[in-house]
Amino acid sequence: MLEIRTISIKNFKTHSGAIYPKINLYYQQFGRQIGKAPIVLVNHSLTGDANLTGDGGWWTEIIGKGKIIDTDKYTILGFNIPGNGVKGQIFNKPEDFHTGDIASLFLLGLSNLKIKKLYALIGGSIGGGIAWEMAAISKDITKFLVPIAADWKANDWIIANTFLQKRIIENSKQPLQDARIHAMLTYRTPQSFENRFGRTLNKEQGIFNIESWLIYHGEKLQKRFQLKAYVMMNHLLSSINIEREGEIALNIIKNIKSEIHMVAINSDLFFTPIEDQKTFNSCKKVKKNIYYHEIKSLHGHDAFLIESQSMEKILSKIF
Repeated sequence: MLEIRTISIKNFKTHSGAIYPKINLYYQQFGRQIGKAPIVLVNHSLTGDANLTGDGGWWTEIIGKGKIIDTDKYTILGFNIPGNGVKGQIFNKPEDFHTGDIASLFLLGLSNLKIKKLYALIGGSIGGGIAWEMAAISKDITKFLVPIAADWKANDWIIANTFLQKRIIENSKQPLQDARIHAMLTYRTPQSFENRFGRTLNKEQGIFNIESWLIYHGEKLQKRFQLKAYVMMNHLLSSINIEREGEIALNIIKNIKSEIHMVAINSDLFFTPIEDQKTFNSCKKVKKNIYYHEIKSLHGHDAFLIESQSMEKILSKIF
């Protein structure tokens, strides 16, 4: 894994008015040196991190030498969402922050690195929500904006699920494991489970294979993630909203100078494609350079991590 670098943001004031004397923004850099190539920023998902490619990288199929986002051609950055537990960083008051604050921190990080404009700003799931927030704050920060399996807002369905996650965390004897088990039901689909497991039994454990798979994912997250970090990420997920200053999304998106490529998944049960379709259909009347792409998959929300060929085909329009 490449070195985790640090940018210290001093005297940061959140939208809610909380003041933090110092917030460390941890990041990783891949590919070319800054200033030597176009720059791509990739925002990670809920339990992801800034390790984008290589040893333990979560998007190695897409980013790397000779891949669609080629480390020989681009400078690629990943910021850790503050409070996600990397280097032990957690916040005791998640409610001090929303995704707009995280977007502001990322923009300050870019400024610290003397980066005035990105070639592409990409984000998956909550990372896509943060990408929307960054573009809403800084209308010309990137040439291409690519939110994947994401939306500019947390709708009622997202808020309902994060509310249930919060209740599980507060009431379960194994909060992180049980929250993860519930989350996996929203990241995949019934068809994906049926296709993979087909009601087969794990004879060694005496339970269904789907049950052992869910237990495995719960235990896996328990080993690598901190509970307070998960509470922070869950809170942030519920807070996505570019309209919080009172201006409607249509006007905000119309004024974003970037070429926008929205990527939805036809089977996504979490950030449902109908929300992206609504945004696209309303915005295409006032913004010419906005496009809608849809990955066809039975795997649901996680398909952008699974359907690499489909993702490559969409990204080939940019890279």
